[in-house]
Amino acid sequence: MIDPPHITDVAAQTIAFIPITVPRDQIQEVMGPGIQEVMAAVNAQGIPITGPWFTHHLRMSPGIFDFKICFPVASPVTPVGRVQAGERRAAKVARTIYHGPYEGLGDAWGEFIDWIESQGLSPAEDLWECYAAGPESSSDPADWRTELNRPLLP
Repeated sequence: MIDPPHITDVAAQTIAFIPITVPRDQIQEVMGPGIQEVMAAVNAQGIPITGPWFTHHLRMSPGIFDFKICFPVASPVTPVGRVQAGERRAAKVARTIYHGPYEGLGDAWGEFIDWIESQGLSPAEDLWECYAAGPESSSDPADWRTELNRPLLP
């Protein structure tokens, strides 16, 4: 189930991230270790995390995920290992919140993309998912919330 979508402006955001390109069926194998790697680098440098982690998907391909595991941070990290410093650009985005388990994200994105098309909007190629509440906050997947964001072209 998704909340009613809306359009909003988002500010640029300083991030620490790891770039990942993997076959779709390997996503669960790389996500946990990637999250831990970014968190360890940020924590070791004493840099505050300023919000929930997110994945920034750079292109959509049926069999490959090309994305970044990202954490918003108060100041740039010093690159270490695979962890890099960066910025998520400011953008006008279509946004909604999906409520439920991660297995339902594909259907939620389908519903959201249908809404974007029905509004006559032109989405950019990239998108991001912000994991506002998940397994770390509740054992009940009905309580999980994932923010879906699709940047829009002018």
